[in-house]
Amino acid sequence: MNRIPLLLTLVAWLTMAVANAQIQRFEHIVVIVQENRTPDNLFQGLCAAPYGSSQSCSVTPGPNQYNIQTRNWLNNRTATGLIQPVPVALANGYDLGHTHSAFEAACDPTTAGCKMDGAARVLCYGACPTQPPFRYVDNSTGILNPYLDIATQYGWANYMFQTNQGPSFPAHQFIFGGTSAPDPDGDQNGIFASENVTMIPGCTAPRNATVQVLRPPGIETRGDVIYPCFEHQTMGDFPQAFSWKYYAPNGISIWTAPNAIQHICQSTGYNGRCQGQQWIDNVDLNPADVLTDISSCQLRGVSWVIPTGANSDHAANNDGGGPSWVASIVNALGTSTGCDGGNGYWRNTAIFITWDDWGGWYDHEPPSILSQPVGDYQYGFRVPLMVVSAYTPAGYTDNLRYDFGSILRFIEQNFGVEEGALSFADARATNDLTSFFNLNGGMRRFQLINSPLKAGFFINDKRPPTDPDDD
Repeated sequence: MNRIPLLLTLVAWLTMAVANAQIQRFEHIVVIVQENRTPDNLFQGLCAAPYGSSQSCSVTPGPNQYNIQTRNWLNNRTATGLIQPVPVALANGYDLGHTHSAFEAACDPTTAGCKMDGAARVLCYGACPTQPPFRYVDNSTGILNPYLDIATQYGWANYMFQTNQGPSFPAHQFIFGGTSAPDPDGDQNGIFASENVTMIPGCTAPRNATVQVLRPPGIETRGDVIYPCFEHQTMGDFPQAFSWKYYAPNGISIWTAPNAIQHICQSTGYNGRCQGQQWIDNVDLNPADVLTDISSCQLRGVSWVIPTGANSDHAANNDGGGPSWVASIVNALGTSTGCDGGNGYWRNTAIFITWDDWGGWYDHEPPSILSQPVGDYQYGFRVPLMVVSAYTPAGYTDNLRYDFGSILRFIEQNFGVEEGALSFADARATNDLTSFFNLNGGMRRFQLINSPLKAGFFINDKRPPTDPDDD
């Protein structure tokens, strides 16, 4: 009997079975958070060769079109009210205001919503050029190619909005826990921490540390401040559903959201340290450990990954490493073959890549206005969102409206938690990102994302980690 044809048939069948493997849910969700960019600022490359053409972008996008505006940006300080954007380096020499007052200035609100023509009133700090918000990142060197490869090979959200109208501290509270309110009653009554913290943030802050509070109807009153330590549930409070880890470069920064939740931190006191078991078990103060955890098969159910300053994309603070940093994580997951019973992480992991706020850069798309009282601080401007998995079609663009609460809602439904269980932004979000995945289809084979810097660079980087920005 000739066994060779039979063997070849068996190999072909096994190959097809692997290619068409299906899952009921994801075992791992990785949320990668970058800093301070808008789609119009960072992703102009989607509208030009080799990634696309002018027809691939539209401000009224259809299927397979990106909602990026490449010209005629609104500026109410010019004679025509329009301006043509010009390029700027990713590692540029100035920063833009992105406080709540900067949001109000750029939004130029009316009773009908944002006019979106006030970006010229956003303050600039550092080596400021003319019309600093009206610029898009220059990709002539290919520095953004890892981002553009990910966006075109996987999924892109045309309408992803930051859930708050302000900077990083409240944004990261929403990304981790669905609210920047000090407690559940505050959230329901539209009382939110709306700015970054004075001095050290979180439950280990000095006695006189404060954070500005916003109250309905969207008012920040000078002196209306609270201590930056909150008490409410977060996505870390479903241990029966999933394990979690929060990677960040510093335990006392505005980007390390768990440090501001008292039952997680369990502070030793003012100027103290977090000592709670949840903090000890789940907060990792070396972002590159996500790469070693992937290689050693130690990835948790849900991971939040915060970059160092060098890799953050934050204006005037990064060194251009952000696209490679993100690609290294995606590549580590995509090439994982030995974990989870020999199936590897690519088969059962969903990756969400987003940016925590708009950073003061121009964007043309007005945010939704929610009903009061929470609508006085929700939503803010658009931020990019890319979705990566073995079950996300190549070049998929999604025209539903999302926010940080949508990511939390996806985590909940994936792990069998009632959607909106926190009763915060997860409950107010109208969509849960499931449209990016077809778990009944065949599993896509992973293709490496090319990048100048590889995982080894970040694992072995001996530079002292800096905060994602210097706000």
